[in-house]
Amino acid sequence: MNHLKRSLLLCCLLLFSCKEYKVGKNSTLRAEPAKRDLAQIQADGKLHALIAYSATSYFLYRGQPMGYEYELLKRLADDLGVELVLHLSRDLDEMLSELQKGEVDIVAHGLAITAERKKEVSFAEYLYITEQVLVQRKPDGWRKMTLDNIKEMMVSDPIELIGDTVSVRKNSSYFKRIKNLSREIGGEIIIDTLTGNYATDEIIKMVAEGEIKYTLADKNLASINASYYPNLDVSVPLSFSQRIAWALRPEAKQLLKATNEWIKKEKKETDYYVIYNKYFKNKRSFRRRVISPFYSLNQKQISRYDPIIKENSKLLGWDWRLLASLIYQESRFDPNAESWTGAKGLMQLMPGTAQDLGVTETADAGEVIRAGSKYLRQLYRNFAQVTDTVQRIKFTMAAYNCGYSHVLDAQNLAREKGLKDSIWDDHVEKMILALSFPKNYNHEVVKFGYVRGLEPFQYVEQIFQRYDHYQKFIDREEPANRSLAGS
Repeated sequence: MNHLKRSLLLCCLLLFSCKEYKVGKNSTLRAEPAKRDLAQIQADGKLHALIAYSATSYFLYRGQPMGYEYELLKRLADDLGVELVLHLSRDLDEMLSELQKGEVDIVAHGLAITAERKKEVSFAEYLYITEQVLVQRKPDGWRKMTLDNIKEMMVSDPIELIGDTVSVRKNSSYFKRIKNLSREIGGEIIIDTLTGNYATDEIIKMVAEGEIKYTLADKNLASINASYYPNLDVSVPLSFSQRIAWALRPEAKQLLKATNEWIKKEKKETDYYVIYNKYFKNKRSFRRRVISPFYSLNQKQISRYDPIIKENSKLLGWDWRLLASLIYQESRFDPNAESWTGAKGLMQLMPGTAQDLGVTETADAGEVIRAGSKYLRQLYRNFAQVTDTVQRIKFTMAAYNCGYSHVLDAQNLAREKGLKDSIWDDHVEKMILALSFPKNYNHEVVKFGYVRGLEPFQYVEQIFQRYDHYQKFIDREEPANRSLAGS
């Protein structure tokens, strides 16, 4: 939830907003695409960004969305006071085309600023500077060789690439660089053109596994990947330094100005460099992610409890990924989690509720998730008068978080204020926030008093936001049966 909207809701609880939640596919732009600029984006309340699914840009790890571009985009959307809507690129070669057609407002990808690209799009203030390097595999048995022997068997000068084959995407800056390099060294380098659905990380992996011989990559990306593939060499530079930036439509001048101002401001903050280092410098964390079964580029799993969550979601008739998002919200999948209120375990059940549901101190994960799911089902049945399924789920989640009685109070207050008591979005959610203030929790229709309304408000919102990420990365089909041993 961006800071602007939260402030507006807390200060102007009786006003209607233009918020819209997504449960399935991303919504389309409502304004005329070519004319969308900052004013239209802020009026719409949404920034539509195109992003790549890759090991550094945007991915899921242990149930949490992560990525360099993802983290920066969240901060940008917050700064603009709008909701971030992510569109996954299916073809990296078509990213600029999708921007030009107005399908998105910004391309958040590590694009090298080139004269040719500047004819088509506007580039924001650069994010960082890097250079392109050759990615090649060390010779077989390299661990037993001397350093000199290894160097003798690998390319150390671009001239040695004459007559050899380098694999890159056609519309990438790497393709243009190989073309130019061939002219500069006066000999042809054969280009093996790869399709745009290969991320640079995947192409680097192809080199490591012997599927292709050479590729080009930005040095920071090549280096972090080489930390996991020790048989790779990324020491040969093939370009001068290049600025890396995001792309916008030339017509979106105000959005470009706002983005530039935001980037310049961010560069003065420590967090900006912490985020960069997290994805391009911290090699230990990168290796830990890459080998994890809960890294979405690997096995498409959210947690080690996926099979149990899938089975128990049937009690509710919910998408199992939605239940998984709720459990992450409660405990981050930590079975030993305990809150300051005394709630415990994966589902953060209060002691009294756990006892009513037959959950003992020695209950295993399956018993805890089953009990929590049964409690959710009880709450869901209490909102039978809510006919919209998504709204009913949101009422259920709010009640799970702050108690059924407080949600009833919010519904009563909504009716009193002329709002709809069967709609959570923009109606009852405003009243749950209102119950934090004396004039509201002391109202005659309110029976159960004060509640920290921001908690259930954010609780529901964040579960659905995370669910939106889960839908992008994780298939709905039943996850593979696997042992719950290990982490």
